[in-house]
Amino acid sequence: MEQKPNKIEVLLWSIFLPGLGQILNQKMVKGFVLVILVIIVNYKSKLNLVIFSSFNGELSKAISMTDYQWLLFYPCLYMFAIWDAYKEAEGEVSVLGYIPFVMAAYFAVVGLIFSSTLEVFGRILGPLYMTILFAIIGILTGLMVRRIAINIIHRLYKSK
Repeated sequence: MEQKPNKIEVLLWSIFLPGLGQILNQKMVKGFVLVILVIIVNYKSKLNLVIFSSFNGELSKAISMTDYQWLLFYPCLYMFAIWDAYKEAEGEVSVLGYIPFVMAAYFAVVGLIFSSTLEVFGRILGPLYMTILFAIIGILTGLMVRRIAINIIHRLYKSK
């Protein structure tokens, strides 16, 4: 009987390329579909060019070349693939474990929407950095919301 890969391994491969975690978890069809979807969205949104321009400090170029209609799909696709692979690894499902992933996707989309106009400390960060910043805020918010929800659920069950 094959042992499933551990959650950290799956998480890291999924961060690298969404769909690889599913392939590691032996969910081949789902994994290949996610990889193909990521490649399509990446290509149509010009994400690699946006990353390259952002890393080279050409934020106005990154903003102008971004196809936002396509890139808006990426945070949800990305976070779903990571969460799905993570929950399948080792067969464990934590209580409300999806909340940080959902919040990260939501916040990342909001960050992407405002990435060409919203300033942080007097600077426009562009689609790459603003999305990452908002995703981190979403993860932290999701962890807090999850903790609060779990505490409320425990209190409700204790009182019964």
